[in-house]
Amino acid sequence: MFNGGRDILDWSELFFQGWENVVRTLVVGVLAYVVLILFIRISGKRTLAKLNAFDLVVTVALGSTLASILLQKSIALTEGAVALGLLIGLQYLVTFLSVRSHGFAKLIRSQPTLLARSGEFCSDALLHQRLTEDEVLSAVRSQGLDGLKQAEAVILESDGSVSVIRKSE
Repeated sequence: MFNGGRDILDWSELFFQGWENVVRTLVVGVLAYVVLILFIRISGKRTLAKLNAFDLVVTVALGSTLASILLQKSIALTEGAVALGLLIGLQYLVTFLSVRSHGFAKLIRSQPTLLARSGEFCSDALLHQRLTEDEVLSAVRSQGLDGLKQAEAVILESDGSVSVIRKSE
């Protein structure tokens, strides 16, 4: 940008602001990565399972927090580690409660939705889930079936995957 003919953007700092920032990013990056891996290992396999909506939010928040720790000088490694630990701790608490309380689990997680039964689409469910018949048929074909008539049921699972139950012959 220009201000009265003077260049107010320091072009030299646009690409390189000194070795101090590079070294900080390397050191804090490695340490924050190690902390994140340790916290994920402590929290268990559930953290790495297929993602439902809640898990996706936690994963995005973890990534955003890690990026902030790496790139913002104003965030110390200790503060970042506490933020990562808080997110993983909250995720652990929510999963702990959802396993022990059916009501809490229903509040947090969506229920599976029946998309087709006995070779017929459940039109209202498709509309509600914003899916087309072609998308369901694609999932049926990906399971090795020739068409919907070979499926007893097609279910949209809580994690967004589609399960197909074959008709018994």
